[in-house]
Amino acid sequence: MSEAETSTAPETDENAVSTDDLFAESEIAADYLEGFLDIIDSDGDIDELTAGDRPVVEIVGKGLGKLIGPNGATLESLQELARLAIYRQTGAHSRLMLDVGGFRANRRKELGELAERTATKVLESGRMVRLEAMSAFERKCVHDIINATEGVESESEGTEPNRRIVVRPVEE
Repeated sequence: MSEAETSTAPETDENAVSTDDLFAESEIAADYLEGFLDIIDSDGDIDELTAGDRPVVEIVGKGLGKLIGPNGATLESLQELARLAIYRQTGAHSRLMLDVGGFRANRRKELGELAERTATKVLESGRMVRLEAMSAFERKCVHDIINATEGVESESEGTEPNRRIVVRPVEE
């Protein structure tokens, strides 16, 4: 390709990851987590998949509460460890999403309902509402719903682990 052709070619996202790469990341994470489950002598089936532009690993089975922990804290830690395992093998940061026993899926539904109730409250009262502190995953779930709702906007404030969402009416 000549230099002129190169300069007129459409730009591509150099950071874009192929579906094969995403699946490879989920396989690395699954192998790591399988070893972890063996070490702690815990049963669970591991599903590897991709969702959108993210690798996903789901651990399903009974008695997995210890892998979730209070408010998903252990789950968040396991997700970070799995991301580190991916980084160690690939040299690239991963956006891996780990779910255990459907915790994240259920939490996403609960947070969607909270976001809808909060948006309604803000629209009806015209006043700002501050939500309780949440993890990054939880905040993203709420922001997605608020951003899709006319008349309200949201932003995060504070620092971890006390970072929270503020929902307010849109100023015209």
